[in-house]
Amino acid sequence: MKAVALYRYLPVDDPESLIDVELPKPVAVGRDILVKVEAVSVNPVDYKVRAPKATVESTPRVLGWDAAGVVEAVGPEVTLFKPGDSVFYAGDITRAGSNSEYQLVDERIVGRKPASLDFAHAAALPLTAITAWEALFVRLNVSPQGADAGKSVLIVGGAGGVGSIGIQLAKQLAKLTVIATASRPESSKWAQSLGADHIVNHYGDVAAQLKAIGFEYVDYVLIFNDTDANFPAAAQVIKPQGGIATIVENSEPVPVELLKAKSAALHWEFMFTRSMFKTPDMIEQHKLLNEVARLVDAGTLRTTLGEVLGTISAANVRRAHKLLEEGRAIGKLVLSGF
Repeated sequence: MKAVALYRYLPVDDPESLIDVELPKPVAVGRDILVKVEAVSVNPVDYKVRAPKATVESTPRVLGWDAAGVVEAVGPEVTLFKPGDSVFYAGDITRAGSNSEYQLVDERIVGRKPASLDFAHAAALPLTAITAWEALFVRLNVSPQGADAGKSVLIVGGAGGVGSIGIQLAKQLAKLTVIATASRPESSKWAQSLGADHIVNHYGDVAAQLKAIGFEYVDYVLIFNDTDANFPAAAQVIKPQGGIATIVENSEPVPVELLKAKSAALHWEFMFTRSMFKTPDMIEQHKLLNEVARLVDAGTLRTTLGEVLGTISAANVRRAHKLLEEGRAIGKLVLSGF
């Protein structure tokens, strides 16, 4: 089967950083399903895993953690899917990724593809939807049924992949007042089109901008971009006894002491936790993705696809990595077909 892989961890401009390869077609066992991949999307985790380091792989390593496709075969213990089912999923960071014609994935972290979306539009959703859902509804314990309606949330990185679906979940399901950060006219327009009530610039004085629109504090903060740069402002504007959730690893110590006086909470969200540690509740991601699909088909949520960059090839995957590294992407970058 065709795949995009790496042997060495190199800068994205190096043509050897990601290469086209031929690999054996895998076989489904246990609770795995074998998916014929139709479309993938690219996330910051892809370029972070690919980032330059001395390690050299003895066999090709396939990256990619967002896909939509069709079930080709199932392992003997599979009960949730059958061959021919259309699915979408983010996969498991400890296993071979989705940048290949066929991929094995545990059925418990796979959902049924939204019937109203083609594969490209569906592939834009899984990783970011799981991340935003878990950050908002699991880590911060916000009600997805609207019991916290009227409370406020600041979403840092509103036009990115996670921010794009996070705005929708916060607005459409939680019924929160959504304040998103964006720094360019086009990213501001995108965030507003998804339901953001207010826009502030994360490069400016966030607290002053919030006060100017009537918010001394916000009930929740979701940091979807640069924890190091944005945590101090988040700590300043979080409401006493409020909660902050971040998805971005820090490179410097996080000054959590800033939260003490407010008894505010800091939560980490990493959507691969369940699959990495084989937690007993792994199947919650299957349920979550099925609910996202239902909400998409009902017209409550919409795809966050920003641009289709072409077919799944090394050159196009490198291009997607480069755009994400430069911080120029709005919404999700998708590749479709081989």
